[in-house]
Order: sequence, then structure tokens, then C-alpha cells
Amino acid sequence: MSPTVVFNNQEQPKTPMQGGKGMIIFIIVFILMLFSWQIINLVTNWYWFQEVGYQTVFSVSLLAKIKTGLLFGIGFIIIFFGNLYLAGRLSTRTRPLDLGTAIPVTPLEIDQRSLNNLIISSTLVFGFFSAMQGAAHWADLLRFTNSTPFGLADPLLDKDVGFYVFSLPFLLYVYAWTMTVIVISTVAVGLIYFLRRSFIFIPPKTVYFSPAAKTHLLILGAIICFLLIFGYWLDLNELLFAKRGVVFGPGYTEVTTQVWILKFLMGLSALAGIGVLSFIFLKNWRIPVAVLLLLVVVVFLGRGVYPAFVQRFKVIPNEIVLEKPYLERNIKYTRIAYKLHDIEDREFPVEDDLTIEGIRRNDPTVKNIRLWDHAPLLWTYGQLQEIRTYYKFTDVDNDRYNIKGEIRQVMLSPRELSYPSLPARTWVNEHLIYTHGYGAVMGPVNRISPEGLPEFFIQDIPPISSTEIKVTRPEIYYGETSNDYVFVKTKRPEFDYPVGDQNVYSRYEGKGGVPLSFFRKVLFAARFGAFTILLSNDITSESKVMYYRTIKERVSQIAPFIRLDADPYLVVSKEGRLLWILDGYTVTERFPYSEPIPKMGNYIRNALKAVVDAYDGSVDLYISDADDPIMKTYAKIFPGVFKNLDQMPEEIQSHLRYPVGMMSIQAHMYRAYHMEDPQVFYNKEDLWSIPIKSMQGGEGEMEPYYTIMRLPNEKKEEFILLLPFTPRNKDNMSAWMGARCDAPNYGKVIVYKFPKKKLIYGPRQIEARIDQDTEISQQISLWNQSGSQVIRGSLLAIPIERSILYVEPLYLAAERGQLPELKRVIVGYANTIAMEENLELSLQRIFGGALIKSKETGKPVSERAVVEKEKTYRNLAIDALSHYRKAQEALRKGNWSGYGEEMKIVENILQDLEKKNQP
Repeated sequence: MSPTVVFNNQEQPKTPMQGGKGMIIFIIVFILMLFSWQIINLVTNWYWFQEVGYQTVFSVSLLAKIKTGLLFGIGFIIIFFGNLYLAGRLSTRTRPLDLGTAIPVTPLEIDQRSLNNLIISSTLVFGFFSAMQGAAHWADLLRFTNSTPFGLADPLLDKDVGFYVFSLPFLLYVYAWTMTVIVISTVAVGLIYFLRRSFIFIPPKTVYFSPAAKTHLLILGAIICFLLIFGYWLDLNELLFAKRGVVFGPGYTEVTTQVWILKFLMGLSALAGIGVLSFIFLKNWRIPVAVLLLLVVVVFLGRGVYPAFVQRFKVIPNEIVLEKPYLERNIKYTRIAYKLHDIEDREFPVEDDLTIEGIRRNDPTVKNIRLWDHAPLLWTYGQLQEIRTYYKFTDVDNDRYNIKGEIRQVMLSPRELSYPSLPARTWVNEHLIYTHGYGAVMGPVNRISPEGLPEFFIQDIPPISSTEIKVTRPEIYYGETSNDYVFVKTKRPEFDYPVGDQNVYSRYEGKGGVPLSFFRKVLFAARFGAFTILLSNDITSESKVMYYRTIKERVSQIAPFIRLDADPYLVVSKEGRLLWILDGYTVTERFPYSEPIPKMGNYIRNALKAVVDAYDGSVDLYISDADDPIMKTYAKIFPGVFKNLDQMPEEIQSHLRYPVGMMSIQAHMYRAYHMEDPQVFYNKEDLWSIPIKSMQGGEGEMEPYYTIMRLPNEKKEEFILLLPFTPRNKDNMSAWMGARCDAPNYGKVIVYKFPKKKLIYGPRQIEARIDQDTEISQQISLWNQSGSQVIRGSLLAIPIERSILYVEPLYLAAERGQLPELKRVIVGYANTIAMEENLELSLQRIFGGALIKSKETGKPVSERAVVEKEKTYRNLAIDALSHYRKAQEALRKGNWSGYGEEMKIVENILQDLEKKNQP
């Protein structure tokens, strides 16, 4: 006799499930504990945003996180709880009874009260995690609702690029979230029906569902099918970022096979959903199963087998013919994405006709050729100017200043505090006493002392300047290597700088830092995990706490959506304040058809300039690319946060640099994408490379370098960022890229191409010729054998008029020492190589004659003689001023003997200066 199924509306005896309410209470307490630390960080961050004046960023971001979290959290709760509650109610009305040979699906019986507690607790847990996950997409929501069109449509679907950059990421998350919610809800609903015996299994193959369970589960299944329509539509848009053929973006295979396949799948998904719904009313299960199987088969064949077959047997044998229009798209959109389309190409007709007169005409260029590499100079600065072990020079930056009426390229390095090197690493020392670095050193890029050491425009502690550039506020509370937090205006005096065996102390007078109260002390003690903050009597109501003290950290808190440059650089303002300038980039990986760079994306703009005061930590953000749609979107999201570049003070604008990071990326892409003909591009007929340079311990690509020079056909010298190119697998030079840094031409990039029929020596070939020079190689070998180490500096290619001049410095350091001295300068021009003690002598050896003329006689004289004379006077004056300050410090302390000794030294120096000035 066949088994039967009877549906009964009576409730079964309840078995209470203990701990339901306890579980809910535990979940609520856990969430509150988790959020307590978040609340502390939130409140203390609000204090910080008040300090820097960017409350708009904080409030807009927080509100967006709350909105996004509530949107996805409440949405999940409504869908999930609604389905589970409905399943719980429906499963109590009609439940199958076990009759005959029916096998019960579960031995567990759960009463309605326990089921409700389970539903509520699981809804809270899943809803909480959904809200947290959704809140992380707050920026996607803001970009979606504030999108800016690019004014450029993709060639496949004819949508504005802004859709892919701003809208598509959020839509992808919405789809993934919705599908996840429905799938989890379907599984949970099925579990409830399973636990409530709303279906049974009757051997050998029959499963009977209650009508309610069957209808509910089929509706959810149909919703999943209908969601697939949206998913395949998104996949259609995602085709713009496919990578199957020779270039990034949809090629022949994607366009001819995937577009119609995805549209067909959208239709099949709709039919599958309808077929699943039909099973609610019809007993024939074959229709929905057939449609679903067809959907699976089409996905397998149409998305996998078919395009692979077309690519392998049709495209690859005829690749250049079939892929040509898509190559053109890739070239066009990649050039736009990296701003290569704005690069101006010019011819550079190289001639070996440079003379000593040409060198004199380009005296500003020659005087600003950089002879000091960053690494040797950093070592030398460390030995000569760190003064104490707890001071460190971590970086050296190139910049230019107007000194005595002429533009001079300088090297500038801040003297920062190194907390790991403090004499005693106590909490008081690290957070109350040693609060800031002090001053900076500045020197010309090409001057050397008779001992082979760098000259200084600014040096010592307190800073002594030999030019009109003065540092009046040398304290560095915000830098590149600052610690987590310090307290200022406490009862403890702050260490300012050392003088002999004594220390000078100070008290902070700026506006930086967050004011304190007892309540705030409690919050910051919790935030920093330092109970000492509460116990310290040195911290008063007048005290302030400084945190987010590194430049990159400070800017990234305000603009977390901006990719920051790796190298902030220091500037001395006219008022003598130390200011940091940091470049920021807008990037995305969603620019159609554009070739991506790993870990960066496939679109970049240098859209932001951040200026941070080293003393008070104030931050100003300037839009440096007003045409960038991504920057426009952020300006709409955060009104009033960004300033226009013309609002930047002119003195700061004069120190803006084209970023090395930006040029490095552009040069990397331009190696191939200077070829605009698809046939030439496909065959890589004119592929360029970045020159290889010798380095300590190996070789590496040459980096862009700054120099002051006059571009061909221009009237005056400019600050330029420069990088040469060579042909692939060859060492001769094919072109050089120059980025202009001075107004009104800031940001303009020019590529000068050399004649292809003429051999122009590249850096590696010049290096080889230097190695082959008998005189130079013998001298280097002699130095290396005498217990010293020869350090070869970077080889620079300097365009002068229609010629290329090559300059490479040589440094000498003791094997166990860290004080490299610049001993020789090698100059290469045409077929001539010369090595002398300085640049002037090397140039004279190649071109003959003297480089400059005497102001008194108008006749050519040696620059070295002029420099030595100026150097003598300047050094004597600096020494006199240094000892005079020491005398005044001794007088202030009542040290009369020390005062007398220092003033005697001052008198001797002045007498010596008087003798040297006598005719």
C-alpha cells in the first residue's frame, strides 16, 4: 500500500529551548563593548578635525557611514527577518505527519517561542555584520550620488566613463549584497521548514513539501533567477575591463561572442524565473528544470568553451587584422587615462657644436648641475649636521630659490627627532620633553669645499644662514618620522636644542594640538593605552595633545580617498617658517580600455597639492588639476574643503614641483604608448626603455631628476624634471622627457626626440666609456686599493642648446667611515671624457678657456678663484656670527669666562677678515 501524507493544523507539544533571551542580551552587550572603542576613537578624531578645521570631512564621512550601514543593515533585517518570520508562521499551520513508510526529516522538535528567539538573534547577528560591511562602502555611495561625467563615452556600450568610475562599483556591491541576502534567506527558510517538519522523505525517491514551504522556497528561487538578469547586465558592463587578447579591454572575442551571449543569458534568466514560479501552480517539474539546465549549459559553453575556441582558432592566427580596431581603442584610452595625449612631441636635432661660449651663455644651467647625490649627501649631512645622536636626516629634497637675484637649485633636508635614539626612552622623554625636531640644512647642488664636502646656505643649531633665506621658526612638530603623540604646554619644559654641554628649553606657542580637560584626558588615555596620562601632574588644563603627526598620516586623515606621493618635501617660506608640500593623486582602476599598472590602477591625475605647517600642523588642500572629474566629484562631496590653486600664496607656488612619481608612471606607459599606429604598436617596432644606471650593489632603472635649464627655443631657464629614453635592448639615447615646474607652464610635459639616423650616446654607453678610460680607471683602482671606497654618483644627461652634456660625480669614503667626499667630477661630451677636481676644470679641459668673467676687468677668470674668495669671506662671517651667539648664550647663563672666550674668538675672526679685505 502506498504511503500517504496528511496535513494537520494542530500544534504539537512544545519543548522550550532555554537561553533564547540570554543569547539576545549577550549579542547586544557584545556589540556595545565592540563599539565602545570605536566611540572613543570617533570622539577623539572629532577633536582632531576641529583642530585642523575640517569638520566637514568628518561629518560628511560619518553621516555617509551611518546612512550606508543603516541602508544595508536594515535592508538585510527586513528581507531576512521577513522571510524567517513568514516561514515560522507558515510552518505552524500545515505540517506533515509521518504515516506509513514515511521517514521524518528530523528528530528535533522546536517550539514557536524558541524559534522566534532563534530568528531574532540570527537576524541581529547577520544584520550587524551586513551593516558593518555596508558602512565600509560609504565612499562608493557618495561617489555614486555625486558622480561627474567625464565627457567621454566608451566605444562599446556608449556610456560615459563616469558611469564605470563612479556608478558601477556601487552597483556591483548592491548586486552582491542582494544576492547574498536572498541566498542566505533561502537557506535559513529551508532550515526552518526542515526543523518544523514541513517536508518529509518517502523512499525511494519522493520528497513531499507542505504547500506553504513549496511556494515560499520557489518564490525565493525565482527571485534569485531574476537577480541573475541584473548580474549578467553588470557582467556586460564589466566586459570593458576584460583581458584576453593582446591589450587590456574587450577585443574581438569579447565583442563578437560575449555581448550577445550575456544578453541571451539575461533572457534565459528571466525564463528560468518564470519557470520556477510556474511550478507553484503546475505539477510538472520538468519545465523549470529544463530551463535551469539550459542556463547552466549556456553559461558553461558560452562563457567558457566558445570564446576560448574563437580566441584560439580564429583570433590568434589573424590577430593583427581582427584586433586592430581594439588596439586603436586601447591606445586612445590609455593615452587619455595617463594624460599622455597632452604630451607635446618635439624634435631635438643634436649637433656636436657646443663651445666654451655656449657654456657661458648657459651659465645658469651649468651652475645648477647637481653634483651631490641624495644618498652620499644624506650620509655627509648626518656626520656634519646631526649635532646629536637623537637627530636624524631622513631625506634630501631638490628645490629652487631665488638667491641674490638668480635662480639656484638647492638640496634641503630637515633635522628631525629620532625617538629610538633618545638618551633614555621613558614616557616623559618621548611624550613631554622631546617633542620636536629642529631646523634644516640647505646647500647648493654644485658647490664643494676644498675638503670635498658640501657647502651650506643654512646650517647648525640654531640655524645660521649665509643668504637672505632665514629660518625663524625652526621647530618641527610635524614631519616624516614623528611619534604617535606628544603633549605641549605642560609643566615640563620642552627640549628645544643643545648648546655645548647644556640644553635650551622652550614652551610651545603655536595653535596646533587639541586642548585638554579631565574628560578628554580619560578619552586619550584609553585611545593611546597609556594610564600615565591620567596620573601625570605635568599635564594641565592648558596643555594640548598632538597626534597624527606625520605628514602623510595627517593629510590622509582628511583625504583618505587620495593616493599620496611617497616623498613630501620641505620649503622655507619668506617668513622663515618650515612648510611641507605633498602631492596627491586621484586614481581608479575603472577607466575603460586603459592598460592598468599593478597596485595602482589604469587612470591617474596629480590633482592635489597639500601644504602642512611643520610648527602648528595646519593643512591646506589645493586642487592642482581642476579638469579632473574625480577631483570634481570629491569637491562636490566635501564642499569648502579644497581650495583652487590660484588661492595658494605665490611664494609657495614658486616651489611647486612636478612629482617624480607622476613622471615615473607616465614614462613607464609612454615607452610603448608613444606609438599611435596600431600596426607599429602591435609589432613593438619602436618600443622604448628607461636607461639602466649603475648602483651600489647592482643596476637599476634611472629615476627622473630635477635640474635648472633652458629648454630649446625658450628664452630663460626653468626648473625641469627630466628623464632620458633609450630604444628597447639598446643603450643609445632615443629621446628625453621634460616636465616644466615653473608658472605659467607648470605641468606641461614635452618629449624631445632625437634623429633616428644619428647615434646619441646613452647613459650606459657613457658609463662604459668611463670604465674604459685608462686614466680614470687607474685612479679609481688606486683609491680602492688604499683602504677607501669609491662611490660613483648618478650620471646626469644635461641638454644644453643642441647638445647633450653628461656629468657624473665621484665620491670617496673610508671603508669604515660614513663621510663621503666629492673628489672628482667626470664630464662627457661627444667623444671626449674628462675627470677633474670640479665641474669647471672638467669643462675647461673639454672646451678650453675660462667659464666666467671678472666683474672688475671683464676678462675670463677661473670660477674657482672667485668662489674661493667669496667662500673665505662667507665662512669667516658665519664663524663670527656662530661664536657671537655662543657668547650671548653664555652671558644669559652668567658664564662670564665663557662669554670672554667667545668674544675673543669673534675679535680674532674680524681682524682676520679685515686683513684679507685690505688691498
